[in-house]
Amino acid sequence: MDLREALTQIHEIRQQVARTETFRGYRAAPVAFSGIVAWTTAAFQYAWMPRPDENIQAYLALWMGAALLSMAATGLTMFVHCMQPNSALRRTMTLLALGQFLPCVVAGGLLTFVLAHHAPQCLWMLPGLWCMFFSLGIFASYRLLPKATFWVAVFYLGAAVLCLMYAQDTYALSPWAMGVPFGVGQPLAAGILYWTLERTHDEG
Repeated sequence: MDLREALTQIHEIRQQVARTETFRGYRAAPVAFSGIVAWTTAAFQYAWMPRPDENIQAYLALWMGAALLSMAATGLTMFVHCMQPNSALRRTMTLLALGQFLPCVVAGGLLTFVLAHHAPQCLWMLPGLWCMFFSLGIFASYRLLPKATFWVAVFYLGAAVLCLMYAQDTYALSPWAMGVPFGVGQPLAAGILYWTLERTHDEG
């Protein structure tokens, strides 16, 4: 067996181990922070943007900025987690987790671009679609996470359906169509992460 073949087998073993381990790169604090960002952004829109349909660019900038801020907080935590000493397996698991969740984020961003530039009359669906993509991302990666996160994905899926059913016409682009699902779902996910991973890990 040559060195290259041995390294390949080690890499494959790490991949297999990573798929059976629980990923600890998602931390409760930044996930809860993203929930606070959702409530704050919704309140800001409610107070300062009563007619978002008349200022679509500002609406998109507001919520995309909130999403990027939340992703930056989570991404920084994940980076610190996988850069710790003796963390080859952590890096493998981080890449695996990103590979499972990131496609939904990219798809959501591309769909937002398409709607904004080619079908602005359909932008009322954006809150529901963002919830839908977020739900799919959690479904794709929950096997690396505490089992209870499955129900967070179910929550976002239900929120997506309700938004697509009711957040239209006079309620189109309502601040609460974005604020409530993410303002509730993210603290729920943070509570699960803390209770099942951080609390038990710290006590151990």
